Amino acid sequence: MSHAKIDDSLWERWHSQWDWGTGETLTYLNHGSFGPPPRPVQEARRQWQQRLDRQPMDFFMRTYEPSWLAARERLAQFVGVDPHDLAFVENATAAMNVVADSMGLAADDEVLLTDHEYGAVQRIWQRATAAIGAREPRVARLPERIEAAEQVVDAIFSAAGPRTRLVVVSHITSPTAITLPVEAIVREAHRRGMLVCVDGPHAPAQLPLDLPGLGCDFYCASLHKWLSAPFGSGFLYVRREHQSRIVTPQLSWGRLLPNRPETWSDEFIWSGTRDPSAWLAVPAAIDFLRQVGEEPFRTHGYELATYARARLAELTGLTPITPDDRQWYTCMAHAPLPPGDSVGLQRELWQRYAIEVPIVSWNNRRWIRVSCHLYNRRADIDRLIAALEQVL
Repeated sequence: MSHAKIDDSLWERWHSQWDWGTGETLTYLNHGSFGPPPRPVQEARRQWQQRLDRQPMDFFMRTYEPSWLAARERLAQFVGVDPHDLAFVENATAAMNVVADSMGLAADDEVLLTDHEYGAVQRIWQRATAAIGAREPRVARLPERIEAAEQVVDAIFSAAGPRTRLVVVSHITSPTAITLPVEAIVREAHRRGMLVCVDGPHAPAQLPLDLPGLGCDFYCASLHKWLSAPFGSGFLYVRREHQSRIVTPQLSWGRLLPNRPETWSDEFIWSGTRDPSAWLAVPAAIDFLRQVGEEPFRTHGYELATYARARLAELTGLTPITPDDRQWYTCMAHAPLPPGDSVGLQRELWQRYAIEVPIVSWNNRRWIRVSCHLYNRRADIDRLIAALEQVL
């Protein structure tokens, strides 16, 4: 099988912006789980932390709130929404918990998930439905091989029931790295009178985001993944008509006195004394991505992911879930592996070869998910394949 040529010029320019601290032998192919921030983002976070630690009274009383609002303004521009429709939270999981606690489900209401949803999301909605004595969430099984968006939409809504009130769906799935047709899912859900909450931790930066264009009711995202913002930065988006129902997980002043909270998102500004540097450094992450170029960034990741899928298929003779098309994936390559011990294989790749890559057990099979970021190049994929040839 021939492979398209990969231009490593982006890697040559930007890979030095990450400091691994363990030498050049580490091959990191897991940005999708824990995306380390580049040096400019680390420095921005440190500067905010220093301002807080040196003069906390001045920071909290005069600097923090306007800086929070300014950082949110930058984020809102990045995802194409009005700033008042966004609130910073720690991560997508925190955002999803807010939605679950705010939905006001009745005992006969139903929530619909897919079998590709992140395990923590499943647990959140299992608890939310159990708390009101409702039945467990319905689970739509997507096709084993996905060829068209219509297959996904049909599979989801064939599992819906007359009392399905909310559809929870990933923008990019965590265990399978598939970009789902969210716009089509939202259209069909709204046609049926259902709300949609999108779990989107992998989407910011990996995909161009236009949240109003998606049309969803709630969007939960992490920014420490593909945008490479600091750990502890994420956001919740809520459409206007639902904002009055949002309940903050931790009630405090909302805004610093003498100001009083006036909107739903105001309640998220001040939840008590904490280090907010991760949120305030989000503009630095946006600036870094814009320096690189959003489309060059995505193209670099997609070309590497395409190469990784091809090499893995050559090695195993097994076929990925989706076609080799940018409609279905961008910067993460997902491929099946022969049966075996997932935990043991991941541990062996790390201990013997210093390769960080997740080996996923999903749907009674073993899979590998390869993340491709700016600091990765073709040689990283080759090193992974060489290691797998030894251990499989």
